[in-house]
Amino acid sequence: MIDSKNLKPSDLGRADEQLVVFTTEELMPLPAPYDKPGLEPDFVPVKDAWREKYCTSLDGFVGIDTLTRPQSKEEEEEFVRKFLTGLEKLFSDANSGMLQPLNLTMEYCAKCDTCSAACHIYEGSGNNELYRPIFRIEALRKLYKKYFTTSGKLLGGFVGADLEATWESIARLGESAYRCNLCRRCAQTCPLGLDNGIMAKEIRKIFSMEMGIAPSPIHKKGTENQLKTGSSTGMTKPVFLDNIQFLEEEIEENYGIKIKFPIDKKGADVLLIHNAGEYNAWPENPMAFAILFEAAGINWTLSSEMMGYDSVNYGIWYDDAQAKKIALGQIKAANELGVRRIVQGECGHAHKAGALVADRMVPGSNKVPVESFFPLLRDIVMSGAIKFDPSRNNFPVTLHDPCNVVRQMGIVMPQREVLHKLAPQFREMTPHGVDNYCCGGGSGFAIMHSFNFGDFRNKISARKKFAQILNAFPDTMEDPSIVKYVCAPCSNCKGTIRDILEYYEATEKYNVQYSGLIELVVNAMVDLKKPFFEFLREEE
Repeated sequence: MIDSKNLKPSDLGRADEQLVVFTTEELMPLPAPYDKPGLEPDFVPVKDAWREKYCTSLDGFVGIDTLTRPQSKEEEEEFVRKFLTGLEKLFSDANSGMLQPLNLTMEYCAKCDTCSAACHIYEGSGNNELYRPIFRIEALRKLYKKYFTTSGKLLGGFVGADLEATWESIARLGESAYRCNLCRRCAQTCPLGLDNGIMAKEIRKIFSMEMGIAPSPIHKKGTENQLKTGSSTGMTKPVFLDNIQFLEEEIEENYGIKIKFPIDKKGADVLLIHNAGEYNAWPENPMAFAILFEAAGINWTLSSEMMGYDSVNYGIWYDDAQAKKIALGQIKAANELGVRRIVQGECGHAHKAGALVADRMVPGSNKVPVESFFPLLRDIVMSGAIKFDPSRNNFPVTLHDPCNVVRQMGIVMPQREVLHKLAPQFREMTPHGVDNYCCGGGSGFAIMHSFNFGDFRNKISARKKFAQILNAFPDTMEDPSIVKYVCAPCSNCKGTIRDILEYYEATEKYNVQYSGLIELVVNAMVDLKKPFFEFLREEE
Protein backbone atom coordinates (compact mmCIF):
# COMPACT_ATOMS: atom_id res chain seq x y z
CA MET A 1 0.00 0.00 0.00
CA ILE A 2 1.27 3.46 -0.93
CA ASP A 3 1.19 6.51 1.31
CA SER A 4 -1.75 8.41 -0.19
CA LYS A 5 0.24 11.66 -0.10
CA ASN A 6 2.77 10.10 -2.49
CA LEU A 7 0.27 8.44 -4.84
CA LYS A 8 0.83 9.21 -8.54
CA PRO A 9 -1.32 8.48 -11.62
CA SER A 10 1.35 6.07 -12.90
CA ASP A 11 0.73 4.00 -9.74
CA LEU A 12 -2.50 2.72 -11.31
CA GLY A 13 -0.22 0.14 -12.93
CA ARG A 14 1.32 -1.11 -9.68
CA ALA A 15 0.76 -4.66 -8.46
CA ASP A 16 -0.42 -3.61 -4.98
CA GLU A 17 -3.49 -5.42 -3.62
CA GLN A 18 -5.08 -2.04 -2.86
CA LEU A 19 -3.62 1.40 -3.58
CA VAL A 20 -5.58 3.29 -0.91
CA VAL A 21 -7.00 1.97 2.37
CA PHE A 22 -9.28 4.28 4.36
CA THR A 23 -9.99 4.73 8.02
CA THR A 24 -12.70 7.05 9.28
CA GLU A 25 -10.09 9.08 11.19
CA GLU A 26 -8.43 10.13 7.90
CA LEU A 27 -11.59 11.72 6.50
CA MET A 28 -12.59 15.36 6.75
CA PRO A 29 -13.83 15.99 10.32
CA LEU A 30 -17.57 16.50 10.69
CA PRO A 31 -19.00 19.46 12.62
CA ALA A 32 -20.94 19.22 15.89
CA PRO A 33 -22.54 17.10 17.12
CA TYR A 34 -20.74 14.52 14.96
CA ASP A 35 -17.34 15.72 16.12
CA LYS A 36 -17.71 13.38 19.08
CA PRO A 37 -16.33 9.81 18.89
CA GLY A 38 -18.65 6.88 18.33
CA LEU A 39 -21.26 8.64 16.17
CA GLU A 40 -19.98 7.41 12.82
CA PRO A 41 -19.95 3.75 11.70
CA ASP A 42 -16.70 2.25 10.46
CA PHE A 43 -16.08 1.23 6.85
CA VAL A 44 -17.39 -2.15 5.73
CA PRO A 45 -14.33 -4.42 5.35
CA VAL A 46 -13.42 -5.56 1.84
CA LYS A 47 -14.20 -9.26 1.43
CA ASP A 48 -11.72 -11.67 -0.16
CA ALA A 49 -14.44 -12.84 -2.56
CA TRP A 50 -14.77 -9.28 -3.87
CA ARG A 51 -11.02 -9.00 -4.40
CA GLU A 52 -10.94 -12.25 -6.34
CA LYS A 53 -13.74 -11.30 -8.74
CA TYR A 54 -13.85 -7.47 -8.99
CA CYS A 55 -11.53 -4.49 -9.04
CA THR A 56 -11.12 -3.57 -5.38
CA SER A 57 -7.47 -2.66 -5.87
CA LEU A 58 -8.11 1.07 -6.36
CA ASP A 59 -9.57 2.02 -2.97
CA GLY A 60 -11.48 -1.05 -1.80
CA PHE A 61 -14.88 0.06 -3.13
CA VAL A 62 -16.74 -1.72 -5.95
CA GLY A 63 -18.62 0.77 -8.09
CA ILE A 64 -18.79 -1.23 -11.33
CA ASP A 65 -20.33 -4.57 -10.42
CA THR A 66 -20.05 -5.83 -14.01
CA LEU A 67 -16.28 -5.26 -14.20
CA THR A 68 -14.99 -8.76 -13.44
CA ARG A 69 -11.49 -10.16 -13.63
CA PRO A 70 -10.54 -12.07 -16.80
CA GLN A 71 -10.30 -15.84 -16.61
CA SER A 72 -7.52 -16.16 -19.19
CA LYS A 73 -4.70 -14.25 -20.84
CA GLU A 74 -6.80 -14.06 -24.00
CA GLU A 75 -9.67 -12.41 -22.11
CA GLU A 76 -7.31 -9.81 -20.66
CA GLU A 77 -5.81 -9.05 -24.08
CA GLU A 78 -9.32 -8.59 -25.52
CA PHE A 79 -10.24 -6.30 -22.61
CA VAL A 80 -7.17 -4.13 -23.23
CA ARG A 81 -7.76 -4.09 -26.98
CA LYS A 82 -11.35 -2.89 -26.59
CA PHE A 83 -10.31 -0.14 -24.19
CA LEU A 84 -7.56 1.14 -26.49
CA THR A 85 -9.95 1.06 -29.45
CA GLY A 86 -12.41 3.15 -27.46
CA LEU A 87 -9.67 5.54 -26.34
CA GLU A 88 -8.62 6.09 -29.94
CA LYS A 89 -12.24 6.75 -30.96
CA LEU A 90 -12.62 9.21 -28.12
CA PHE A 91 -10.18 11.58 -29.79
CA SER A 92 -11.45 11.15 -33.33
CA ASP A 93 -14.39 12.42 -35.36
CA ALA A 94 -16.48 9.63 -33.82
CA ASN A 95 -16.78 11.89 -30.77
CA SER A 96 -17.03 15.22 -32.57
CA GLY A 97 -19.60 16.67 -30.17
CA MET A 98 -17.10 16.59 -27.32
CA LEU A 99 -13.85 16.72 -29.24
CA GLN A 100 -12.97 20.36 -28.59
CA PRO A 101 -13.46 20.39 -24.79
CA LEU A 102 -11.74 17.00 -24.55
CA ASN A 103 -8.69 18.20 -26.45
CA LEU A 104 -8.53 21.43 -24.44
CA THR A 105 -8.67 19.55 -21.13
CA MET A 106 -6.08 17.00 -22.28
CA GLU A 107 -3.63 19.56 -23.63
CA TYR A 108 -3.87 22.70 -21.52
CA CYS A 109 -4.26 21.68 -17.87
CA ALA A 110 -1.80 23.80 -15.88
CA LYS A 111 -2.05 21.50 -12.83
CA CYS A 112 -2.75 24.56 -10.70
CA ASP A 113 -4.97 22.48 -8.39
CA THR A 114 -7.81 25.02 -8.34
CA CYS A 115 -10.17 22.14 -9.16
CA SER A 116 -9.02 20.13 -6.13
CA ALA A 117 -9.92 22.97 -3.79
CA ALA A 118 -13.41 22.95 -5.36
CA CYS A 119 -13.99 19.18 -5.18
CA HIS A 120 -16.22 17.90 -2.37
CA ILE A 121 -14.96 14.33 -2.84
CA TYR A 122 -11.31 15.34 -2.55
CA GLU A 123 -12.06 17.42 0.53
CA GLY A 124 -14.36 14.82 2.08
CA SER A 125 -11.70 12.13 1.68
CA GLY A 126 -9.24 14.15 3.76
CA ASN A 127 -7.43 15.42 0.65
CA ASN A 128 -6.51 12.00 -0.69
CA GLU A 129 -4.44 12.22 -3.89
CA LEU A 130 -6.56 9.58 -5.58
CA TYR A 131 -9.55 11.94 -5.66
CA ARG A 132 -7.92 15.01 -7.13
CA PRO A 133 -10.04 15.78 -10.24
CA ILE A 134 -6.89 15.80 -12.41
CA PHE A 135 -5.66 12.40 -11.13
CA ARG A 136 -7.72 10.16 -13.44
CA ILE A 137 -7.27 12.58 -16.34
CA GLU A 138 -3.51 12.46 -15.97
CA ALA A 139 -3.70 8.65 -16.01
CA LEU A 140 -5.78 8.80 -19.19
CA ARG A 141 -3.29 11.26 -20.67
CA LYS A 142 -0.41 8.86 -19.94
CA LEU A 143 -2.20 5.97 -21.65
CA TYR A 144 -3.07 8.05 -24.70
CA LYS A 145 0.48 9.33 -25.04
CA LYS A 146 1.96 5.85 -24.73
CA TYR A 147 -0.22 4.20 -27.37
CA PHE A 148 -1.26 6.98 -29.75
CA THR A 149 1.53 9.56 -29.98
CA THR A 150 4.91 9.25 -31.64
CA SER A 151 6.74 10.85 -28.72
CA GLY A 152 5.07 8.49 -26.26
CA LYS A 153 5.90 5.40 -28.30
CA LEU A 154 9.54 6.45 -28.69
CA LEU A 155 10.35 8.20 -25.41
CA GLY A 156 7.91 6.60 -22.94
CA GLY A 157 8.40 7.90 -19.41
CA PHE A 158 10.51 10.83 -20.57
CA VAL A 159 7.33 12.45 -21.92
CA GLY A 160 4.98 11.11 -19.25
CA ALA A 161 3.89 7.99 -21.16
CA ASP A 162 4.68 5.74 -18.21
CA LEU A 163 1.46 3.79 -17.64
CA GLU A 164 1.05 0.35 -19.19
CA ALA A 165 -2.41 -0.76 -20.40
CA THR A 166 -3.18 -3.88 -18.37
CA TRP A 167 -6.42 -5.22 -16.92
CA GLU A 168 -5.52 -3.79 -13.50
CA SER A 169 -4.57 -0.29 -14.66
CA ILE A 170 -7.57 0.05 -16.97
CA ALA A 171 -9.99 -1.39 -14.40
CA ARG A 172 -8.67 1.04 -11.79
CA LEU A 173 -9.17 3.91 -14.25
CA GLY A 174 -12.73 2.73 -14.88
CA GLU A 175 -13.48 2.58 -11.16
CA SER A 176 -11.89 6.01 -10.76
CA ALA A 177 -14.38 7.44 -13.26
CA TYR A 178 -17.07 6.40 -10.77
CA ARG A 179 -15.45 8.38 -7.98
CA CYS A 180 -16.69 11.62 -9.57
CA ASN A 181 -20.24 12.99 -9.26
CA LEU A 182 -19.95 14.90 -12.57
CA CYS A 183 -21.13 17.97 -10.62
CA ARG A 184 -18.90 20.28 -12.73
CA ARG A 185 -17.83 22.41 -9.76
CA CYS A 186 -14.25 21.85 -10.92
CA ALA A 187 -15.09 23.22 -14.38
CA GLN A 188 -16.77 26.26 -12.85
CA THR A 189 -13.62 27.18 -10.93
CA CYS A 190 -10.97 26.28 -13.53
CA PRO A 191 -9.21 29.49 -14.67
CA LEU A 192 -8.81 27.96 -18.14
CA GLY A 193 -12.37 26.66 -18.40
CA LEU A 194 -11.27 23.01 -18.56
CA ASP A 195 -13.71 20.29 -17.57
CA ASN A 196 -12.50 17.24 -15.66
CA GLY A 197 -16.11 16.17 -15.13
CA ILE A 198 -16.61 15.67 -18.87
CA MET A 199 -13.42 13.62 -18.94
CA ALA A 200 -14.71 11.28 -16.22
CA LYS A 201 -17.92 10.79 -18.19
CA GLU A 202 -15.96 10.06 -21.38
CA ILE A 203 -14.02 7.31 -19.60
CA ARG A 204 -17.35 5.82 -18.53
CA LYS A 205 -18.49 5.97 -22.17
CA ILE A 206 -15.50 3.93 -23.32
CA PHE A 207 -16.40 1.24 -20.80
CA SER A 208 -20.09 1.17 -21.74
CA MET A 209 -20.14 1.87 -25.45
CA GLU A 210 -16.98 0.01 -26.44
CA MET A 211 -16.60 -2.64 -23.74
CA GLY A 212 -20.20 -3.27 -22.62
CA ILE A 213 -19.37 -2.54 -18.97
CA ALA A 214 -21.48 -0.27 -16.74
CA PRO A 215 -22.85 -0.44 -13.16
CA SER A 216 -25.99 -2.57 -13.23
CA PRO A 217 -28.06 -0.21 -11.01
CA ILE A 218 -27.91 2.51 -13.67
CA HIS A 219 -27.72 0.30 -16.76
CA LYS A 220 -29.38 -3.10 -16.43
CA LYS A 221 -31.80 -2.03 -13.69
CA GLY A 222 -32.09 1.53 -15.03
CA THR A 223 -31.65 2.28 -18.72
CA GLU A 224 -32.52 -1.22 -19.95
CA ASN A 225 -35.62 -1.25 -17.74
CA GLN A 226 -36.69 2.10 -19.17
CA LEU A 227 -36.26 1.02 -22.76
CA LYS A 228 -38.32 -2.14 -22.11
CA THR A 229 -41.08 -0.81 -19.87
CA GLY A 230 -40.98 2.99 -20.14
CA SER A 231 -39.60 3.48 -16.64
CA SER A 232 -36.22 3.06 -14.99
CA THR A 233 -38.04 1.50 -12.05
CA GLY A 234 -39.64 -1.16 -14.27
CA MET A 235 -43.06 0.43 -13.67
CA THR A 236 -45.30 -0.57 -16.59
CA LYS A 237 -48.30 1.40 -17.84
CA PRO A 238 -50.86 -0.66 -15.83
CA VAL A 239 -48.80 -0.21 -12.67
CA PHE A 240 -48.45 3.51 -13.36
CA LEU A 241 -52.23 3.88 -13.70
CA ASP A 242 -52.76 1.88 -10.49
CA ASN A 243 -50.33 4.21 -8.71
CA ILE A 244 -52.22 7.27 -9.92
CA GLN A 245 -55.50 5.83 -8.64
CA PHE A 246 -53.83 5.16 -5.29
CA LEU A 247 -52.58 8.77 -5.09
CA GLU A 248 -56.05 10.12 -5.84
CA GLU A 249 -57.46 8.02 -3.00
CA GLU A 250 -54.69 9.13 -0.63
CA ILE A 251 -55.36 12.81 -1.32
CA GLU A 252 -59.07 12.41 -0.66
CA GLU A 253 -58.58 10.27 2.45
CA ASN A 254 -55.84 12.41 4.03
CA TYR A 255 -56.87 15.93 2.99
CA GLY A 256 -60.50 15.71 1.94
CA ILE A 257 -59.71 16.98 -1.56
CA LYS A 258 -61.14 15.09 -4.53
CA ILE A 259 -58.76 15.30 -7.48
CA LYS A 260 -58.71 13.40 -10.75
CA PHE A 261 -55.20 13.37 -12.23
CA PRO A 262 -55.47 14.34 -15.92
CA ILE A 263 -53.99 11.48 -17.96
CA ASP A 264 -53.20 11.74 -21.70
CA LYS A 265 -55.07 15.03 -22.08
CA LYS A 266 -54.58 16.22 -25.65
CA GLY A 267 -53.45 19.80 -26.24
CA ALA A 268 -52.70 20.57 -22.58
CA ASP A 269 -50.46 23.51 -21.83
CA VAL A 270 -48.15 21.46 -19.60
CA LEU A 271 -46.99 17.86 -19.77
CA LEU A 272 -45.63 17.28 -16.28
CA ILE A 273 -43.01 14.53 -16.10
CA HIS A 274 -41.80 13.17 -12.78
CA ASN A 275 -38.87 10.99 -11.92
CA ALA A 276 -40.73 7.66 -11.62
CA GLY A 277 -38.93 7.01 -8.35
CA GLU A 278 -41.21 9.63 -6.80
CA TYR A 279 -44.25 7.40 -7.26
CA ASN A 280 -42.55 4.62 -5.31
CA ALA A 281 -40.35 6.36 -2.74
CA TRP A 282 -41.95 9.80 -2.28
CA PRO A 283 -45.58 9.64 -3.49
CA GLU A 284 -46.28 12.85 -1.54
CA ASN A 285 -44.36 14.71 -4.27
CA PRO A 286 -46.67 13.96 -7.24
CA MET A 287 -49.59 14.37 -4.81
CA ALA A 288 -48.37 17.88 -3.95
CA PHE A 289 -47.99 18.79 -7.62
CA ALA A 290 -51.56 17.67 -8.32
CA ILE A 291 -52.99 19.60 -5.37
CA LEU A 292 -51.15 22.80 -6.31
CA PHE A 293 -51.71 22.61 -10.08
CA GLU A 294 -55.43 22.00 -9.61
CA ALA A 295 -55.74 24.85 -7.10
CA ALA A 296 -53.86 27.17 -9.48
CA GLY A 297 -55.97 26.19 -12.50
CA ILE A 298 -53.03 24.94 -14.56
CA ASN A 299 -53.99 23.16 -17.79
CA TRP A 300 -51.78 20.12 -17.29
CA THR A 301 -51.54 16.42 -17.97
CA LEU A 302 -49.49 13.31 -17.32
CA SER A 303 -48.65 10.82 -20.05
CA SER A 304 -49.30 7.10 -19.65
CA GLU A 305 -47.44 6.19 -22.81
CA MET A 306 -44.13 4.37 -22.75
CA MET A 307 -41.30 6.82 -22.03
CA GLY A 308 -43.78 9.57 -21.19
CA TYR A 309 -44.18 9.03 -17.45
CA ASP A 310 -40.56 8.85 -16.32
CA SER A 311 -38.23 11.83 -16.74
CA VAL A 312 -35.11 9.77 -15.97
CA ASN A 313 -32.39 9.33 -18.59
CA TYR A 314 -29.45 7.60 -16.93
CA GLY A 315 -27.59 7.36 -20.25
CA ILE A 316 -26.39 10.94 -19.86
CA TRP A 317 -24.00 9.64 -17.19
CA TYR A 318 -22.31 6.93 -19.20
CA ASP A 319 -23.69 6.13 -22.68
CA ASP A 320 -24.69 8.59 -25.43
CA ALA A 321 -26.48 5.99 -27.56
CA GLN A 322 -28.76 4.96 -24.70
CA ALA A 323 -29.35 8.60 -23.75
CA LYS A 324 -30.47 9.47 -27.28
CA LYS A 325 -32.96 6.57 -27.47
CA ILE A 326 -34.64 7.69 -24.26
CA ALA A 327 -34.60 11.40 -25.15
CA LEU A 328 -36.30 10.69 -28.48
CA GLY A 329 -38.90 8.51 -26.77
CA GLN A 330 -39.77 11.19 -24.22
CA ILE A 331 -40.16 13.88 -26.89
CA LYS A 332 -42.27 11.53 -29.01
CA ALA A 333 -44.71 11.07 -26.11
CA ALA A 334 -45.04 14.86 -25.77
CA ASN A 335 -45.57 15.34 -29.51
CA GLU A 336 -48.28 12.69 -29.60
CA LEU A 337 -50.22 14.59 -26.93
CA GLY A 338 -49.74 17.92 -28.68
CA VAL A 339 -48.77 19.73 -25.47
CA ARG A 340 -47.30 23.23 -25.59
CA ARG A 341 -44.41 22.48 -23.25
CA ILE A 342 -42.84 19.86 -21.01
CA VAL A 343 -42.32 20.83 -17.37
CA GLN A 344 -39.79 18.80 -15.42
CA GLY A 345 -40.76 18.02 -11.84
CA GLU A 346 -38.38 17.82 -8.90
CA CYS A 347 -35.53 15.93 -10.52
CA GLY A 348 -32.29 17.77 -11.24
CA HIS A 349 -31.00 14.94 -13.39
CA ALA A 350 -34.13 15.17 -15.56
CA HIS A 351 -33.66 18.93 -15.91
CA LYS A 352 -30.26 18.39 -17.48
CA ALA A 353 -31.31 15.35 -19.50
CA GLY A 354 -34.52 16.89 -20.86
CA ALA A 355 -33.59 20.55 -21.26
CA LEU A 356 -29.87 20.42 -22.09
CA VAL A 357 -28.79 17.01 -23.37
CA ALA A 358 -31.98 16.17 -25.32
CA ASP A 359 -31.85 19.59 -26.97
CA ARG A 360 -28.70 18.44 -28.81
CA MET A 361 -30.09 15.00 -29.65
CA VAL A 362 -33.63 15.70 -30.87
CA PRO A 363 -34.15 16.94 -34.46
CA GLY A 364 -35.32 20.55 -34.60
CA SER A 365 -38.68 19.76 -36.20
CA ASN A 366 -39.60 17.40 -33.33
CA LYS A 367 -38.60 19.58 -30.41
CA VAL A 368 -41.02 20.51 -27.65
CA PRO A 369 -39.97 23.29 -25.23
CA VAL A 370 -38.68 21.80 -21.98
CA GLU A 371 -38.88 23.95 -18.84
CA SER A 372 -38.15 23.72 -15.15
CA PHE A 373 -40.99 23.71 -12.63
CA PHE A 374 -39.14 26.27 -10.44
CA PRO A 375 -40.20 29.44 -12.30
CA LEU A 376 -43.74 28.11 -12.71
CA LEU A 377 -43.94 27.35 -8.99
CA ARG A 378 -42.66 30.85 -8.16
CA ASP A 379 -45.29 32.38 -10.45
CA ILE A 380 -48.09 30.37 -8.82
CA VAL A 381 -47.01 31.34 -5.31
CA MET A 382 -46.56 35.01 -6.16
CA SER A 383 -49.76 35.35 -8.19
CA GLY A 384 -52.01 35.63 -5.13
CA ALA A 385 -54.46 33.10 -6.58
CA ILE A 386 -53.83 30.71 -3.66
CA LYS A 387 -53.85 31.74 -0.01
CA PHE A 388 -50.84 30.67 2.05
CA ASP A 389 -50.09 30.75 5.76
CA PRO A 390 -46.27 30.87 6.20
CA SER A 391 -46.61 30.17 9.93
CA ARG A 392 -47.36 26.58 9.02
CA ASN A 393 -43.72 26.32 7.94
CA ASN A 394 -42.37 28.06 11.03
CA PHE A 395 -39.41 25.75 11.64
CA PRO A 396 -35.77 26.00 10.52
CA VAL A 397 -35.45 25.33 6.78
CA THR A 398 -32.35 25.16 4.61
CA LEU A 399 -32.07 24.68 0.86
CA HIS A 400 -29.94 22.22 -1.07
CA ASP A 401 -29.21 23.44 -4.61
CA PRO A 402 -29.23 20.53 -7.10
CA CYS A 403 -26.16 20.81 -9.35
CA ASN A 404 -28.00 20.21 -12.61
CA VAL A 405 -30.65 22.84 -11.91
CA VAL A 406 -28.53 25.56 -10.35
CA ARG A 407 -24.92 25.28 -11.47
CA GLN A 408 -25.60 23.83 -14.93
CA MET A 409 -28.84 25.65 -15.80
CA GLY A 410 -28.53 28.85 -13.78
CA ILE A 411 -31.93 28.57 -12.08
CA VAL A 412 -31.04 30.15 -8.75
CA MET A 413 -33.63 32.67 -7.57
CA PRO A 414 -37.19 31.30 -8.11
CA GLN A 415 -36.88 28.70 -5.37
CA ARG A 416 -35.42 31.28 -3.00
CA GLU A 417 -38.24 33.72 -3.64
CA VAL A 418 -40.69 30.96 -2.68
CA LEU A 419 -38.80 30.09 0.49
CA HIS A 420 -38.42 33.70 1.59
CA LYS A 421 -42.19 34.06 1.26
CA LEU A 422 -43.31 30.77 2.82
CA ALA A 423 -40.56 29.67 5.24
CA PRO A 424 -40.03 32.27 8.02
CA GLN A 425 -36.90 30.54 9.37
CA PHE A 426 -35.22 29.89 6.02
CA ARG A 427 -31.42 30.02 6.10
CA GLU A 428 -28.90 29.37 3.35
CA MET A 429 -26.25 26.68 3.33
CA THR A 430 -22.65 27.83 3.11
CA PRO A 431 -21.74 28.04 0.27
CA HIS A 432 -24.95 28.09 -1.76
CA GLY A 433 -26.34 28.86 -5.21
CA VAL A 434 -23.97 28.01 -8.05
CA ASP A 435 -21.20 27.45 -5.51
CA ASN A 436 -23.15 24.83 -3.57
CA TYR A 437 -21.73 21.33 -3.15
CA CYS A 438 -23.20 18.24 -4.80
CA CYS A 439 -25.32 16.03 -2.56
CA GLY A 440 -22.79 13.26 -3.18
CA GLY A 441 -25.30 11.12 -5.08
CA GLY A 442 -24.89 12.68 -8.51
CA SER A 443 -24.09 10.69 -11.68
CA GLY A 444 -25.72 7.52 -10.37
CA PHE A 445 -24.25 7.25 -6.88
CA ALA A 446 -27.66 7.73 -5.25
CA ILE A 447 -28.85 4.39 -6.63
CA MET A 448 -25.53 2.48 -6.68
CA HIS A 449 -25.69 0.12 -3.71
CA SER A 450 -23.53 -2.78 -4.94
CA PHE A 451 -21.33 -4.36 -2.30
CA ASN A 452 -19.74 -1.59 -0.18
CA PHE A 453 -20.24 1.34 -2.55
CA GLY A 454 -22.75 2.87 -0.14
CA ASP A 455 -19.81 3.49 2.20
CA PHE A 456 -18.07 5.60 -0.44
CA ARG A 457 -21.21 7.68 -0.95
CA ASN A 458 -22.24 8.08 2.71
CA LYS A 459 -18.79 8.62 4.19
CA ILE A 460 -16.89 10.36 1.37
CA SER A 461 -18.84 11.78 -1.58
CA ALA A 462 -21.78 12.97 0.59
CA ARG A 463 -19.60 14.04 3.50
CA LYS A 464 -19.38 17.68 2.52
CA LYS A 465 -23.16 17.87 2.05
CA PHE A 466 -23.79 16.32 5.47
CA ALA A 467 -21.43 18.89 6.99
CA GLN A 468 -23.34 21.68 5.21
CA ILE A 469 -26.62 20.39 6.62
CA LEU A 470 -25.23 20.27 10.16
CA ASN A 471 -23.75 23.75 9.83
CA ALA A 472 -27.07 25.16 8.63
CA PHE A 473 -28.68 24.50 12.04
CA PRO A 474 -26.01 25.46 14.62
CA ASP A 475 -28.50 26.89 17.11
CA THR A 476 -31.01 24.02 17.06
CA MET A 477 -29.09 21.00 15.81
CA GLU A 478 -28.88 19.19 19.12
CA ASP A 479 -32.46 19.92 20.18
CA PRO A 480 -34.61 16.99 18.96
CA SER A 481 -37.80 18.82 19.90
CA ILE A 482 -37.25 21.25 17.00
CA VAL A 483 -37.89 20.10 13.43
CA LYS A 484 -35.02 20.92 11.09
CA TYR A 485 -35.99 20.69 7.43
CA VAL A 486 -33.67 20.11 4.47
CA CYS A 487 -35.44 21.25 1.31
CA ALA A 488 -34.01 19.13 -1.52
CA PRO A 489 -36.01 19.66 -4.73
CA CYS A 490 -34.51 16.74 -6.65
CA SER A 491 -35.29 13.01 -6.51
CA ASN A 492 -31.66 12.02 -6.85
CA CYS A 493 -30.58 14.41 -4.10
CA LYS A 494 -33.43 13.34 -1.83
CA GLY A 495 -32.31 9.73 -2.16
CA THR A 496 -28.80 10.59 -1.04
CA ILE A 497 -29.93 12.90 1.75
CA ARG A 498 -32.34 10.22 2.96
CA ASP A 499 -29.46 7.73 3.05
CA ILE A 500 -27.02 9.97 4.92
CA LEU A 501 -29.65 10.99 7.47
CA GLU A 502 -30.38 7.29 8.05
CA TYR A 503 -26.68 6.35 8.07
CA TYR A 504 -25.87 8.94 10.73
CA GLU A 505 -29.26 8.53 12.49
CA ALA A 506 -29.75 12.28 12.22
CA THR A 507 -33.53 12.08 11.97
CA GLU A 508 -33.86 9.70 14.90
CA LYS A 509 -31.44 11.56 17.16
CA TYR A 510 -31.85 15.19 16.12
CA ASN A 511 -35.16 15.43 14.18
CA VAL A 512 -33.57 16.40 10.87
CA GLN A 513 -36.26 15.93 8.21
CA TYR A 514 -36.06 16.23 4.43
CA SER A 515 -38.34 16.51 1.40
CA GLY A 516 -38.83 18.74 -1.63
CA LEU A 517 -39.90 22.32 -2.26
CA ILE A 518 -43.42 21.80 -3.56
CA GLU A 519 -44.34 19.85 -0.42
CA LEU A 520 -43.32 22.87 1.64
CA VAL A 521 -45.52 25.08 -0.53
CA VAL A 522 -48.55 22.79 -0.22
CA ASN A 523 -48.02 22.53 3.54
CA ALA A 524 -48.57 26.31 3.73
CA MET A 525 -51.86 26.28 1.76
CA VAL A 526 -54.68 27.72 3.87
CA ASP A 527 -57.26 25.39 2.28
CA LEU A 528 -55.41 22.33 3.55
CA LYS A 529 -57.11 21.35 6.79
CA LYS A 530 -54.15 19.52 8.32
CA PRO A 531 -50.36 19.53 7.81
CA PHE A 532 -49.16 18.03 4.54
CA PHE A 533 -46.04 16.68 6.23
CA GLU A 534 -46.48 13.47 8.14
CA PHE A 535 -43.78 14.43 10.66
CA LEU A 536 -45.87 17.49 11.59
CA ARG A 537 -49.05 15.43 11.91
CA GLU A 538 -47.22 13.12 14.31
CA GLU A 539 -46.49 16.07 16.59
CA GLU A 540 -50.13 17.11 16.85
